[in-house]
Amino acid sequence: MYAVIRTGGKQYRVKTGDVLEIEHLSVKDPDVSFKPVLVSTDDGRTLHGREAGDFTVGAKLLGDAKGDKVIVFKYKNKTGYTNRTGHRQLYSLIEITSIASTRAQPETPAEPEPETSAEPEPETPAEPERAAEAAGGA
Repeated sequence: MYAVIRTGGKQYRVKTGDVLEIEHLSVKDPDVSFKPVLVSTDDGRTLHGREAGDFTVGAKLLGDAKGDKVIVFKYKNKTGYTNRTGHRQLYSLIEITSIASTRAQPETPAEPEPETSAEPEPETPAEPERAAEAAGGA
């Protein structure tokens, strides 16, 4: 089973046990949950929209990390202008612990029970032609 979650403006395809590096999450609780955009179940069904909204993706926050340093160098010719700065993006490491449905059982349409009435049905001859032949003897 896998799911597609959205966080930090990006979408990630995840399954149980995956470790992801996502945009920095500033949460105190180490247990995080996501609402999936799309879910593919073990029996081959693909759910999206409201059907996928019945699922939650549970994750455990492993820690924070910094990305590689990106150098930003600005230069304008013949003016003596130079500017050099750097940037390191913050990331959060998460491990996907579960992909579970919030509903207990998927609903299956039940077979309607045949209606039983207290009044007996009037008896009618199944074949009126044979009854007439037997009575007339012709």
